Amino acid sequence: MAKTESTLDYTKWFQAESDNKGNRSPFVLLSRLFREHNRKLALSAFYYMLKTSPVWVLPVVTANIINIVSYPNRHSMQEFWINFAVIFIVIVQNIPTHTMHIKYISQAARHVEAGLRSTLVRKLQQLSLGYHGDMNAGRLQSKVLRDVEAIDFLSRQMMMTVIPAGINLAVVVGLTLYHSWMVALFFALMAPTSIYLVRLFRSRMSQRNREVRRNIEEMSGKVSETVEMIPVTRAHGLEEVEIRKVDAALENIRQRGHMLDVLEAYFGSSSWVVFQLFQVGCLFFTAYLAHLGYMEIGDIVMYQGFFNMIIGSVTSILNVYPNLVKGMESLHSVSEVLLSNETEEYKGRTKLDAVDGAYSFRGVGFRYSESERHVLKDFSLDIRAGETIAFVGESGSGKSTILNLIIGFYKPQSGIIKVDGVPMDELSMRQYRQSLAIVLQNNILFSGTIRENITYGLPNISDEQVQQAVYMANLQDVIDSLPQGLETSVGEHGGKLSGGQRQRIAIARALVRDPKIIILDEATSALDNVSERHVQSAIERLMHGRTTFIVAHRLSTIKNADRIVVMKQGKIVEVGSYDELLEMKGEFFKLKNM
Repeated sequence: MAKTESTLDYTKWFQAESDNKGNRSPFVLLSRLFREHNRKLALSAFYYMLKTSPVWVLPVVTANIINIVSYPNRHSMQEFWINFAVIFIVIVQNIPTHTMHIKYISQAARHVEAGLRSTLVRKLQQLSLGYHGDMNAGRLQSKVLRDVEAIDFLSRQMMMTVIPAGINLAVVVGLTLYHSWMVALFFALMAPTSIYLVRLFRSRMSQRNREVRRNIEEMSGKVSETVEMIPVTRAHGLEEVEIRKVDAALENIRQRGHMLDVLEAYFGSSSWVVFQLFQVGCLFFTAYLAHLGYMEIGDIVMYQGFFNMIIGSVTSILNVYPNLVKGMESLHSVSEVLLSNETEEYKGRTKLDAVDGAYSFRGVGFRYSESERHVLKDFSLDIRAGETIAFVGESGSGKSTILNLIIGFYKPQSGIIKVDGVPMDELSMRQYRQSLAIVLQNNILFSGTIRENITYGLPNISDEQVQQAVYMANLQDVIDSLPQGLETSVGEHGGKLSGGQRQRIAIARALVRDPKIIILDEATSALDNVSERHVQSAIERLMHGRTTFIVAHRLSTIKNADRIVVMKQGKIVEVGSYDELLEMKGEFFKLKNM
């Protein structure tokens, strides 16, 4: 299994490209993606030459037959039957060779497609939360699905159209040069014409494809937001507002797409006219050479067949060129993610033998990248292992930011945070976070069963451990009331359950991990009194013997905290127990009265 995962992971290669800022042209990136499949591509090209040989041989055989019939005194009937046998064998061999040609192309293309998607998912897990905050989820989804599909189409067009067309051109020009250098010179005139046509349209097509791609990403983001906002939209009767918003995005795509279609049509018709004129010129040129005695009559048909193949090859390249441009733009789009350096800020590798949960904040200052205002200023605090610390204060005072720093989602711009005496800069974040359990105001459940949500990421958890977590989370009454018990599906985002039930499942998920550190962010603020009582009881069991950080607006829920830290404008203004802070009659007293 490990080998399969590694062959589908291009993360290290893209990271190297990001670090050395090498050649990032789409063609170079595409060629490097297929570098480990060179053998398959070579075999595919070999079988393509065999399976396409009837196309090259037929004009020669046709010319030979016409010449044998037209000039019986120069040729014998033995040549007639030899030509028949050759073309019969060459045609029949197409069946196995075509199959092998497609087999090797498919192996390479599907491996790269799966590898790109796998690498994108890996990269998304590595990117910082700041990057995810700036990048709409709908846009990222468009990159993983639509853009990778376009890249797969691009690679298939390259291997099944462009490369075969190049092989055809090389073989046909070689055959023509073997028979007549004058006709080969005439054929060679097509190359600069084709290059000129591509250069004439390339920049405009690239620009319009980029515009269409960006508009589709924006529309995908708007649709994603619209679906999430449906309950709010319905509640306020704002359906038409959302419809107009999406319609405006769709109209923009329609206009840009129409302009692109017209440009592609103009490009296609221009290339068709040019090459049809070349074909007519070839017919009259070879007929004139035959008239002068430089070739036999059948050779006119042969050269006309060769020229048709050249036109077919060049036209096939020009016809797929708009799709190649789309694929290159999609490759550029995916590279924006894969080459991004906005990854997890913590790069430490130190693994603690056991996490006790003692914390030390010294002069910590923090501000978000898009803001000049500091959320935390000179924040200093020591927390003993097993202590329960509650943070209170008005909105914007920095409470949730402290929790994000504890989790390691963000890194402070100044000061230092230590866990069990080790700076967070040096810690392995993955191992450290396995010691955490987080319960939020709106916990995220996925559309599986209750058991799957509780044991998320823990395949070896026993039934006894699950039952123990269910009991401690006050979830047993919910399980008993459901016909399928633990195997009941919770629906998308847990939509089939109440808020209190979702919270208790999140607490059971935390308990089954036996964490050393608990983070509670407004865990009961959205619940009714009955649900809050159940959840609060489960939280007290969860907190027992563990370092716990709580952010709460309901001050009644933090009476039992060892210490309460009162925040104001990013600074600590008071610290003490519930009763001590009330006796001070300071900021906490004001919050309590409010």
